[in-house]
Amino acid sequence: MRFYFALFMVLMLFFSCSDKNKSQIDVSNIKVDFSIERFDEDFYNANKESLSNVKQKYPYLFPYSLTDSIALSKINDAQERELYKETRQVYENLTKLNKDLTSLFKHVKYYYPSFESPKVITMLSNIDYDNRVIYADSLLLISLDAYLGKTHRFYADFPNYIKETNTENHIVVDVANAIIDSQMPTSMQRRFVDKIVYEGKKAYLLNSYLPYVSEAIKMGYSLEKLNWAKMHEEQIWMYFIEKNLLFDTNSKLSQRFIDNAPFSKFYTAEDKATPGRIGVWLGWQIVTSYMQHNDVSLQELLKKDSEEIFNKSKYKPKK
Repeated sequence: MRFYFALFMVLMLFFSCSDKNKSQIDVSNIKVDFSIERFDEDFYNANKESLSNVKQKYPYLFPYSLTDSIALSKINDAQERELYKETRQVYENLTKLNKDLTSLFKHVKYYYPSFESPKVITMLSNIDYDNRVIYADSLLLISLDAYLGKTHRFYADFPNYIKETNTENHIVVDVANAIIDSQMPTSMQRRFVDKIVYEGKKAYLLNSYLPYVSEAIKMGYSLEKLNWAKMHEEQIWMYFIEKNLLFDTNSKLSQRFIDNAPFSKFYTAEDKATPGRIGVWLGWQIVTSYMQHNDVSLQELLKKDSEEIFNKSKYKPKK
C-alpha cells in the first residue's frame, strides 16, 4: 500500500512540474532596456538651492500649482520626513524590484515584440492606494510608500484584504495589471458571464506575464483565501448556476463577486470566509480551460468574444 501511495505522489509531482513548465517560456535572450530613477530620494534630499535641479529632472512631477514654497514645505514636513524615512529603510536599494520588472518586461515583449519598456520613477504619494502605480506608455510611476509590508504601522487602520497587497511582492503585480489595462479594450457587456470571462482574460494574461509569481499574490489573496476558493470551486459554480446568475445583467453582481472587497457576497453565513473577487478567480479558471482545449495564441485570445470563450471552454469545476 505504501508503494502505491509513494508512486501516486511521484506521479502527482511529475505532472505538476510538467504543467508548470508549460506556462514558463524562455525569455533569456530577450533584451529590455529601462532605468529606475528615484524621485523619492531626489525630492526629499533637496533644499532651496538644489530644488531647481530636481524640477528640471522631473518636470512632469511639478505641476504649476506646486510652487517652490509648497514643495519646500512638503520636504520639511515632519510627517513627510517620517514617511520618507520608513520607505527608505525598506527600499534602501531596488535590486529585487529591478529583477522583477526585468522579468515582467521580457515576458510582455515576448508576447508583444513592439512593447517598449517604460522609464520607471519611484516616488511617495502619501499612501494613495488607488493610484500606487501609474502607467502611461513610456512612463511608469511607483509609489513605494504603499508597499512597506502588510504589518507596517502605517497601514494599521487598513482592512486586511488591502493590507495583504501592501508588500514588495505585489509591486510587479500592480505594474503588470496596469500594462494589461492598457492592452485590453474596455468591455461594455453587461451579462455576469461576460464580465467574469473578461476578468478571466486579464488574469490569464497576468499569469502569462508573471509565471513565477504565486497564484495567491497575483489574486491578492492570503493562502487561506486561495485555498478556500480551490476547495469550494464546484460549490461556487453550482451557486451561479442554481441562482441563474450567469446571464443576469444586474450591476450589483459586480459589487458582490468582481470588485475588490474583503469577501464575496453569497448571502450566507460563510461569506466572511470567502475571498473577494471570486468571480475574477472563476473567470480565470474558465479562460484557462478554454486555452487548454483550443489552439489559440495569447493575442488571439484577447480578441475572442466572451460567449465563444465560455461555450468552447469545456469548463468543469474541480470537485
